[in-house]
Amino acid sequence: MSPKLLRRAVEALDTFRIETPSWGFADTGTRFGKFFQDAAAIDMGDKLADAGQVHRLTGCCPTVAVHVLWDFVAGEDPRKVVRLARQHGVKIGAINPNLFQDQCYKWGSFGHNDPAIRERALQHCVDSVALMKATGSEYLSLWFADGTNYPGQGSIRERKAHFTAGLQALHKKLGPKQTMLVEYKPFEPACYATDIADWGMALLLAKKAGKRAKVLVDTGHHYNAVNIEQIVAWLLDEDMLGGFHFNDRRYADDDLTLGSIDPYQVFRIFHEIHFFAADRGRMPKIAYMVDQCHNEKPKIEAMLQTVVIAQELYTKAALVDHDALRRAQAKNNVIDAELLLKKAFFTDVAPALAAWRKQGKLPADPLAAHRRSGYERAAAADRRARRKALGLTQGGSFA
Repeated sequence: MSPKLLRRAVEALDTFRIETPSWGFADTGTRFGKFFQDAAAIDMGDKLADAGQVHRLTGCCPTVAVHVLWDFVAGEDPRKVVRLARQHGVKIGAINPNLFQDQCYKWGSFGHNDPAIRERALQHCVDSVALMKATGSEYLSLWFADGTNYPGQGSIRERKAHFTAGLQALHKKLGPKQTMLVEYKPFEPACYATDIADWGMALLLAKKAGKRAKVLVDTGHHYNAVNIEQIVAWLLDEDMLGGFHFNDRRYADDDLTLGSIDPYQVFRIFHEIHFFAADRGRMPKIAYMVDQCHNEKPKIEAMLQTVVIAQELYTKAALVDHDALRRAQAKNNVIDAELLLKKAFFTDVAPALAAWRKQGKLPADPLAAHRRSGYERAAAADRRARRKALGLTQGGSFA
């Protein structure tokens, strides 16, 4: 790697931050069940400790996304969680309301045909905005399980109107430095007509909600063969890309470790962001967040894998020669344009990562350092004992 490319790569790493999710450190599973891990987090203290371990080893994960019902105790001062996070060297990041777990949401939340349920869902989100203020969070991350499973079950247009009204009402509660992110998902648990099924629906709803509403792209929330980087490019051009939930998928929302299936796709997504920045002269403000739950891989090790590959692919994407790419595109030189991306993708960025980590006094290999630290063994022993003392037989909290 030339000195010029090395500098560019290190500069990219200096600006890249990725948020880990509290639920990614706890026992989670599928609708069929869970496979428990001794070292999985039991409570919020464990989750923040594990997140702190990831940040100490990688140097780029200073914030932790939280779920309201899973991570805050009703009636307890939320600043207690802020102090706990600080003890572990991290801060509270995106606030995620829970609009899918309570029995009242069987037929939907913002899209429910009962105005009392819609009001309850809205109030929960308003309370989440208050949590944002108390914790210093900048983002309200909204995912809805709402939809229908059978033709004729509900009015698609009526549910759209309910969502529009609810998001507009919620937007009015945001502070001037707060942003709400509207996520989409094509199916699951609603498999006939999910109320926010794709990026176009999310975009329309966010625009109608107000200027502090943006779209959140979950890389697992797409059908096979969907061109995610094209969606990213369009949202960037409309100034409507607010954030990402990163994971990988073979079929749909598989929650796999980032880059485990298609690292070139993640690279192409990052390339569109860097290309946009080169054209506009500024890097867009984007919340990069992980959204993964692992039944098989150890929780922290899987998170480290995702963070490290995200750093690597983000850095590779920063190495594309944009001037040469524009010239090739202007001449419709298809082969050279493609090869410019491939050249960056296949560049060995290990020297840049090593230099950046050395500069930050970080371990050269975060995963190896974690294994040497004995953190996993100590956490497993401690949490086994605590589960036994607490009489927990199924891995502690839901997530």
